[in-house]
Amino acid sequence: MDTAGVGPAEASAIALEEVCGALPDGGERRPGQEAMARRVAESIESGSHLVVRAGTGTGKSLAYLVPAIVSGRTTVVATATKALQDQLATKDLPFLQEHLTPHLGRSFTFSVLKGRSNYVCRQRLNELEASTSASQQQLDGVVDGLSEAADSEDLAVIAAWAEETLTGDRSDLPMEPSPATWSAVSVGSTECPGAARCPSGEECFAEEARAAAAVSDVVVTNLHLYGIDVASEGAILPEHDVAILDEAHQTEDILARAVGFELRSGRFQALVHRAKAILTRSTAVANVSALTGQLDDALSGHLGDRLVPAASVEVAAALRLADTRLAALRTELVGLPKDGPGDVGPRRERALRSLETLTDDVRAAMDLEGGPVPGLKVAWTEGTVGRPSLQVAPIDVATVLHERLWQERTVILTSATVPANLPVRLGLDRHEHRVEDVGSPFDFANQSLLYCATSMPEPRDEAFLAACHDEIERLATAAGGRTLALFTSRRALDAAVEALRERLPWRILHQDDLPRPMLMAEFADDETSCLFGTKGLWHGIDVPGPSLSLVVIDRIPFPRPDDPLLSARRDLVGQREAFRQIDLPLAATELAQGAGRLIRGIADRGLVAVLDRRLATNKSYRWDLLEALPDMPRTGDRGEALDFLARLVD
Repeated sequence: MDTAGVGPAEASAIALEEVCGALPDGGERRPGQEAMARRVAESIESGSHLVVRAGTGTGKSLAYLVPAIVSGRTTVVATATKALQDQLATKDLPFLQEHLTPHLGRSFTFSVLKGRSNYVCRQRLNELEASTSASQQQLDGVVDGLSEAADSEDLAVIAAWAEETLTGDRSDLPMEPSPATWSAVSVGSTECPGAARCPSGEECFAEEARAAAAVSDVVVTNLHLYGIDVASEGAILPEHDVAILDEAHQTEDILARAVGFELRSGRFQALVHRAKAILTRSTAVANVSALTGQLDDALSGHLGDRLVPAASVEVAAALRLADTRLAALRTELVGLPKDGPGDVGPRRERALRSLETLTDDVRAAMDLEGGPVPGLKVAWTEGTVGRPSLQVAPIDVATVLHERLWQERTVILTSATVPANLPVRLGLDRHEHRVEDVGSPFDFANQSLLYCATSMPEPRDEAFLAACHDEIERLATAAGGRTLALFTSRRALDAAVEALRERLPWRILHQDDLPRPMLMAEFADDETSCLFGTKGLWHGIDVPGPSLSLVVIDRIPFPRPDDPLLSARRDLVGQREAFRQIDLPLAATELAQGAGRLIRGIADRGLVAVLDRRLATNKSYRWDLLEALPDMPRTGDRGEALDFLARLVD
């Protein structure tokens, strides 16, 4: 490829055109993809950040991979879903290695890096092999504080696989182990002492993955791990010049949780079982074990609530007791010889590492203060009465990103849906950046119709639920099935499935009927089937063709008013601004995600039906919502919507 005297943007466009010529579709030109590749190349060259909205079908992965590789800069790509991570690693990057390398005149390397617990631990395998006690395997198989024994047959399969695998990656296993079984042969970052202090450190799969990433031109990871790297100031991922954050609309929430931490009784119980393996008849171990019930009791009274742990008598007492008892256990563990008999040494190191991380989190929770202050963290409880957890996350990730990301490297953020205020929410507005919308290759004007059911009752009306069932029945009947119905609550989902399974002649799949891959395969293969689900199905569903001709959305997906993290963000911006800065952008993005399930290919045609009349009637925010959606023709007339669907069937 001769690009002498050509700028980075033009060189990337030429490279993209050449490699796309090798695609199965013969390299059909996508102006949006070319425009995106040019913008990415310009940003990398100038060192300025880029936020780019690339509609469904743009081919955004090639649009950012090609200019990144052409630039020669080390790049980390972080995704929000495993499906996209697998697509990059098993499809897009191998394709580019084959077809881009000849044109560049040089090769490039790539690798995948996951969290440490995704890799089998050779040291744990060695310890299990050395142990002849079945009870020892049960202790090592504890997960989340439950004494569920690891499966001995599956452990044998994993041990044999570990001798052959090149990656040690759980996703490469020929079977799916139970959580307890995998827990017995893996370690998390909070308990691993590091390769230098582990007898098996020189043959560690996780360390080999990190070493491969350190010399790769492109590293594929996930947004959660990227958030941990940001929080740890670069301790996880290799040095890199460019970061590409795909599915960027999820960046704020995923990074907030990654920068924060979680306290639950399972962490204490897991520490107890690690310590029991090397400390016999220990009062300190027994005392830490007794903490689990006290912590659960203290947190269960605050389920779903924001709280300042120090201001709750029960929670504060439980945390103070935890700090004291963890300190006593640490004294006993430190007293064990580092070079003790058998595997005492490495077990001691893992237990100490786990204990020290847990102690740090307990003390951080105790130090939390109240009030909407930038940079402050908020705590809340979630889970069930039997298994509550204390979640801690920063209210505002902008401060962390300002200090540890935007000033460090060039960042490209991209998604099919980008909230209008994303740069502000992430603190990018304080740095040089560019916002682009490269559109979509699909002809929404001729491929789709947006129907808002203006004749429906208001969502708060008691008659709304029954009216929803009637409207879905009419629409699905006109479409001949082929329906994806998305609900904003579990209650609404269950009620609709129960009612409509008796009224529609086609198979109705509930999201819980099958594991996700099988569920999607059934929906796609049974052309007239209907699939009903909640939030999990608003994202990542890709069913092109006639199996999906109708997407129904029951309500505008405004976030819950009592969501603890969002309520803290509302307090931070002030209640007068909270709706427009927090709730409305989230609802618009989620609505666009749901609507985006419909048109997945150039031959697709179909209708998006929103059963919430406010999309058409609320003058204060309807245009904010409509502008987030593809530019589809709109109607509020039921007859027109039914006629449109009937013509599709004909």
